[in-house]
Amino acid sequence: MKGIILAGGLGSRLDPLTRITNKHLLPIYDKPMIHYPLEALIGAGISDILIVTGGKNAGHFLELLGNGSELGLPHLNYTYQKGEGGIAEALSLARHFVGDERMCVILGDNILERSIAAQVAAYRAQPSGARILLKEVPDPERFGVPVFDDDEKLIDIEEKPARPRSNYAVIGVYFYDSTVFEIIDGLEPSARGELEITDVNNHYLQRGELDYGVIEGWWTDAGTFPSLLRANNLVEQTGANNT
Repeated sequence: MKGIILAGGLGSRLDPLTRITNKHLLPIYDKPMIHYPLEALIGAGISDILIVTGGKNAGHFLELLGNGSELGLPHLNYTYQKGEGGIAEALSLARHFVGDERMCVILGDNILERSIAAQVAAYRAQPSGARILLKEVPDPERFGVPVFDDDEKLIDIEEKPARPRSNYAVIGVYFYDSTVFEIIDGLEPSARGELEITDVNNHYLQRGELDYGVIEGWWTDAGTFPSLLRANNLVEQTGANNT
């Protein structure tokens, strides 16, 4: 299984910090942010990893990570995203890297307390399709929100709804087979002018090929000043154990 970390974008919500470096290289307690998704993949047994980055400071990733040997990787791959076309557009740049294999995709600003190894194993056991991870949160309107029927079957995913129909968020960890690239090819940009990952997930759902898991431990993104502070505090207080 391939690992893909999406670490592009301009990080405008963290301006002026992101004027001098990529958002995903900002510190989370005692490590650069990018170390956490890397360690999550490595701790789950995934060592063939691609980082999708962008912006004028993309070279900083090479300065920090090199070929990945300090993290125990045999090699580390990079590709470059021009501009901001959305998560799905960034993922499309991994087509050459993935080939016909399956993948675990992590947004570069996602910090998890616990290992995702069990979720990787669950996806390996799926015959095909995709898998998303969920977490109950106090502010689901900030995220993609899953909608369930009375039997807890997933029936829809709504992107940042004003009135969420559940208290769960779709966190930034996704599992896909290689048909994801065909889905992305058929997407139309949203009102934000982006190719939305929620549309990708709903395509799999409509095909009856989307499963989900609820993660244990805490999770946070780190893309805004409040969530960046929260991530630092959580790691300082409890640590993040991805082994």
